[in-house]
Amino acid sequence: MRAALDARDVGAVSRLLQQGGVSQREIARRTGQSQSEVSEIVRGRQVRDVTVLERICDGLGVPRQFMRLSGHADGAYPGGVTVTDLPEEVDAGMLRRMLLAAGIAVVGRPVPRLGELLALPGPVPVPLPSRVEGVHVAQVRNLTRRLGAASNGATDPEVISAAAALATRLLGVPGAEPVRRALTVAVAELHSEAGWAGFDAWRHDRAMHHYTTALELANQAGDAYLQATTLIYAGLAIREHGHPNDGLKMIQIGQLKAREIPRDEQRAVVIGEIGRVAVEAGAQEETASALADLGDLDAAEVEMAQARELWSATRADRYGDLDRPAALLALRRGRLDAAEPLAAASVRRWEGINQVGHTMSSIVLATVHVRAGEPDGLPLAHGAITAVSRLSSVRARRRLQPLAAALDARPGRDARDLARMAQQTTAAQA
Repeated sequence: MRAALDARDVGAVSRLLQQGGVSQREIARRTGQSQSEVSEIVRGRQVRDVTVLERICDGLGVPRQFMRLSGHADGAYPGGVTVTDLPEEVDAGMLRRMLLAAGIAVVGRPVPRLGELLALPGPVPVPLPSRVEGVHVAQVRNLTRRLGAASNGATDPEVISAAAALATRLLGVPGAEPVRRALTVAVAELHSEAGWAGFDAWRHDRAMHHYTTALELANQAGDAYLQATTLIYAGLAIREHGHPNDGLKMIQIGQLKAREIPRDEQRAVVIGEIGRVAVEAGAQEETASALADLGDLDAAEVEMAQARELWSATRADRYGDLDRPAALLALRRGRLDAAEPLAAASVRRWEGINQVGHTMSSIVLATVHVRAGEPDGLPLAHGAITAVSRLSSVRARRRLQPLAAALDARPGRDARDLARMAQQTTAAQA
């Protein structure tokens, strides 16, 4: 194993772990990869990205120096290479020729007297700071804010996972205790955002990895707000992935934890602020949705009514919407008259705030009108399907299934064509 680690042969490392009884699924969970990625590596795919190698070491509990990845305080890496060094065979002239060749290749013309062109190595990783300061906390929070804002159309889970892995490296750097705690909270928030991106892309393994990491960091920091919200988001992901009973348990634990959030605490999120009451109401609403999935619609209605009495969202709150889940619950019970104004209110609420939220509410509204046989049902359905097709959100695509079923049950060629369009959009790769 030491020889495989020293050679950075991740495939050999994985095979040795499997021989010791560790499954590919467990390797993937610990290293933040999918099982298919681990399988490809075992079959021979090379891993050269240093950040991925560091994540593998950290996930397996292996000292980074075993893969010759340890940084040093002087900015040098093993072998004496610093961020300003280039391998001996590369000089500045070669770099200029490579860039010139790439530029001229754009117009498709030959490059006379350019000289020999060699494959260049990737850049040497930037070393970690010798000490974490408030500026590093601000950088992580700003990164979370920008990536969260980008999730308006669904953030690429690969991008935010890589950002979370890089930010996690900072936790091993010394610093003053208040700064380290603030950094732990900031990194936990970034992992929670990465968990949501994985969930939205329907990458359940990735979502669970990031939510687990976020919860561990929130526990380290003793942050009740993050503990509660991470448990609730993870429970939501588990519920929608087909395990409502397990999801319900996770959500209820989060609901209990939310009661430990100070009454006056307001936590800044991507848009606006959200406090304890909103978190409690969100947990109660998710409890209602899980109970509905389990078939207990009466208990679900009680929970939903209590959530709506407890709190109502404002347009500034990116995370809070009790109208859409209430509309879905009414739709389950066939109460179309009750579902329609709730769905319409949810559509209005997300207008100009969040594209994914607006689209998912539009799906619910279209489903209500199609099931009611109203003339505007088909135009609403076409608009919702088109909006989903423009998103990379796999979760939004899956939400088209009830609309497709409603269209399929409606007579007429136009309805059948739209049902087929919805089914194709649901099945298409985002």
